[in-house]
Amino acid sequence: MSNHIDLQIACEATELPSIELFQRWADIALTAVTNQEFELTIRLVTIEESQQLNSQYRQKDKPTNVLSFPFEVPDGIELNLLGDLVVCVQVVEQEAKEQNKTLFDHWAHMIIHGCLHLLGYDHINDTDADEMEALEIKILAQLSINNPYES
Repeated sequence: MSNHIDLQIACEATELPSIELFQRWADIALTAVTNQEFELTIRLVTIEESQQLNSQYRQKDKPTNVLSFPFEVPDGIELNLLGDLVVCVQVVEQEAKEQNKTLFDHWAHMIIHGCLHLLGYDHINDTDADEMEALEIKILAQLSINNPYES
């Protein structure tokens, strides 16, 4: 099974994962939860765009690592459009350094985390956060990536 990824690079960056890696990470996250195929957009952005979107949609005036925008399919229409992930390249790179994580391992975590948000998972309360984190850890383990929540 392969989901369709529309990759948009809206920033200057030198160390980006390949489209094949983004595809692999999205596929493994989505197939862990559903056997349905989806289309999704992954947009890689600047700090400015991330901050503007985070402020507009979450009322948080700062850049963030990943924003998820699920697509609301109107009733009676069959569409496999899952939504959009907006990832701030500089924030992901900075977090990887600060947390002593391999850059592409952190990228994998952010894409998996975002895909789970698009599927309806969240971490607003502790119970939901525990469920989402456990699923992320399980998915990342399939990629031989260590638990990102352990320091």
